Amino acid sequence: MLVCLFPCRKPFFYPGVDAVSVGFSHSTDSESRRRQEALWVGRGRLLIIGSIFMLAFAVIAGRLLEITVFTESVAHQTVLRHTPRAASAARADITDRNGAVLATNLPIANLYANARAIDDPHKVTREVVRVLPGMNFDNVLSKLTSGKSFVYLKRALTPHQQSAINRRGIQGLSFEKGERRVYPYGPLAAHVIGVVDIDNRGIAGLEKTFNERLNVKPRQPLQVALDMRLQHILREELQRSVDMFRAAGGAGVISDVHTGEIQALVSLPDFNPNSRSIPKPEAQFNRATLGVYEMGSTFKLFTAAAALDGGFVRLGDRYDVTHPIKIAQFTIRDYHPQRRWLTVPEIMIHSSNIGVVKMVQAVGTQAMQSYLGNLGLLQQLSLELPETSKPLIPSPWREINTLTIAYGHGLAVTPAHMATAIGTLVNGGVHYPATLIRRRQGIPSHGKQMLKTETSWQMRWLMRQVVEKGTGAKAEIAGYCIGGKTGTAEKSRQGSYANKALLASFAAAFPMDDPRYAVIVVIDEPEGQKKTFGYATGGWTAAPAVGRIVARMAPIVGIAPVHTGWGVDGPPPQ
Repeated sequence: MLVCLFPCRKPFFYPGVDAVSVGFSHSTDSESRRRQEALWVGRGRLLIIGSIFMLAFAVIAGRLLEITVFTESVAHQTVLRHTPRAASAARADITDRNGAVLATNLPIANLYANARAIDDPHKVTREVVRVLPGMNFDNVLSKLTSGKSFVYLKRALTPHQQSAINRRGIQGLSFEKGERRVYPYGPLAAHVIGVVDIDNRGIAGLEKTFNERLNVKPRQPLQVALDMRLQHILREELQRSVDMFRAAGGAGVISDVHTGEIQALVSLPDFNPNSRSIPKPEAQFNRATLGVYEMGSTFKLFTAAAALDGGFVRLGDRYDVTHPIKIAQFTIRDYHPQRRWLTVPEIMIHSSNIGVVKMVQAVGTQAMQSYLGNLGLLQQLSLELPETSKPLIPSPWREINTLTIAYGHGLAVTPAHMATAIGTLVNGGVHYPATLIRRRQGIPSHGKQMLKTETSWQMRWLMRQVVEKGTGAKAEIAGYCIGGKTGTAEKSRQGSYANKALLASFAAAFPMDDPRYAVIVVIDEPEGQKKTFGYATGGWTAAPAVGRIVARMAPIVGIAPVHTGWGVDGPPPQ
């Protein structure tokens, strides 16, 4: 049956059917007509009312759409204009050579306020300070009364703090998602890894050097050469020595002599990069790569290497060290005078200044400069740290400079320089640039031959003699064949040397039958103790620390102790 939806006066009939055939009479026709009209009118009213309701719902829906979508979008854009861009993705991790995480990110919440939406700033301030007791009342109040639509109240809330603020339901306070750089090992490698600022930008150490690399997608971990097991040993033993001798500080380096990789690097005092407080200047200073020092008698190794490699001296040569050497107004003396003729090994064993001066006179200034340059001691290290220093070189370089540099005075370098140069002496004479980035396995390290292989063999033997028979005896650890050279230098202050302000050091390598690691320990301004008979020299302070370090690290890196000596059956070939 077809139904008309609109009111009309004329009835609808099917074609070919009249009123009589359907039984209409005059009376029934009038009544039916009224019913039909009432039906049409009712339907029309329902249609009008339905249309009104549909229109009303359409208006309401449109308003809701405007509020929830467009207004939110505008508000979001407004917040973005006033909000520093939060880290949208994690800064890449930094790991050590074994995969231990040294720097990573944790999600955090930052509390900010729309001061314009705060009805009662004093009340809100009291609530905030109650939940976050470390905050200053006046500082928070000034922010909440600033009239700004976006102002940080506190960054890096803990989950507990965020929950406590959120439960109070304070209008005008909101949270911003962010990330915080964290250092799981705390101060252990602070001077190497460095730190980031409040916006996760690197401002020191490897964080600064590789800032862009750590933020480039896809974010791959940066693997460094450090071995945190060795780093822990080095820092602990260095701190023990600094405390024992009440020193101003210390520095230590452990490097792989066949790759140049620095596997441990420590500077004391240090700092905790997880703390937001600014560390003291002396804690920020990296003594291992930024501090330059006259390294004292450890430089005698380089003098001997130049003399032997150039053919100016042979191991069996003897020198008269009976009397001090006087040059102009300078007098060169021995700390432990032997007052007799000494062979080259004896000059090293007894650390004779007079002996090495006579050796370097045979070498000459030009040749000595060339050898020191080949060992990397005259150039700034190409290390991946922004905190590196150039060596302090005499200018002009006179003959007297050559003589004093022969025993470690007049040329200042960093402990990291020393580690690289010692590696060249003992690894066969190949110079590998120092690096803090782990070299890829299977890819050979490219070095440059700087000394003859025979010279390297001779230097290893001489270094072993110093530990077996000389000033480095306190570094001796049974079974681990350590070789090295002690150094004690008076620190320069205001153009002169302070004889009570010493820099004690020990430059070592092991095992000397097949060297793998160079170990450098420097103690800054140690004080003599009763058990050291008042001595604060390198042989009493730094050498024992190296011995303890080697004893602890050797089993970790897979170096087993041996029960036979090396080099005790006689010197290497002349």
